[in-house]
Amino acid sequence: MANQQLSSKHLLGIKDLSTEDIRLIFHTASNFKEVINRPIKKVPSLRDITIANLFFEDSTRTRVSFELAEKRLSADTINFSASSSSVKKGETLLDTVNNILSMKVDMVVMRHPAPGACQFLAQHIDANIINAGDGTHEHPTQALLDAFSMQEQLGDLEGKNVAIFGDILHSRVALSNIFCLQKLGAKVRVCGPPTLMPKFIHKLGVGVSYNVRETLQWCDVANVLRIQLERQNIKYFPTLREYSQYFGINRQLLDSLDKKIVIMHPGPINRGVEITSDVADSEHSIILQQVENGVAVRMAVLFLLAAKG
Repeated sequence: MANQQLSSKHLLGIKDLSTEDIRLIFHTASNFKEVINRPIKKVPSLRDITIANLFFEDSTRTRVSFELAEKRLSADTINFSASSSSVKKGETLLDTVNNILSMKVDMVVMRHPAPGACQFLAQHIDANIINAGDGTHEHPTQALLDAFSMQEQLGDLEGKNVAIFGDILHSRVALSNIFCLQKLGAKVRVCGPPTLMPKFIHKLGVGVSYNVRETLQWCDVANVLRIQLERQNIKYFPTLREYSQYFGINRQLLDSLDKKIVIMHPGPINRGVEITSDVADSEHSIILQQVENGVAVRMAVLFLLAAKG
């Protein structure tokens, strides 16, 4: 790798990364993947770095993955959950962060329900900011670990066909995945009910389909998204059973294809809704590899941003 530094001191979204940045993160993640598979899984790379994990929204998988990545790199961590904090008492985002920064924090990993919250923070404070998901906007580390996992299975993603299924409208994962895959040269198609498609989706240069079987036949990778019931304040489809019938992916559908495809899911899975158990647990699925790769990719991001200071 000619360039050993990221072009930005923050990871606010995939939109801000260059293709070289993404490849550098993957190269670094591959090295860290070897580390986490050794008997002694820790390296002292971030021994003098303090990282605050600020989660203003519930999250188990992403938060645990970041915490594990930080511990593997020997960083000091502060875990902050808004549900048990002064935010409930009316404290502003900036006050919260300034209080944490006065504890001499070097890096902030933040999940927030408001799109753009991480950008706002980056303009006001000096620490490195990593976006762990902001509203329905972006979730850059999920897209990076998804693309890294695809690359492990398929090699270079240039010219590969990747389909994203499900709740595109409410998904920050979909948007980050689209940006990341396009930068790596993949062709992207989204598939789901018309009511769960954003109006602007065509402008992103992706294909749009409402036919699950046809899209599965087209793609090399099917990345199946969770139906985000907690973000849906109105009904976008009649029942979960009907969604599963028309847009769910089951074993029968997979077996009817004339090729083998890779199945992915960012989790947590609504089993029997967007995907059946016999697909999620099948030889097609790399869902558990995604979880393992998540730690390696987040280690890479933390390590590379710490080098930017």
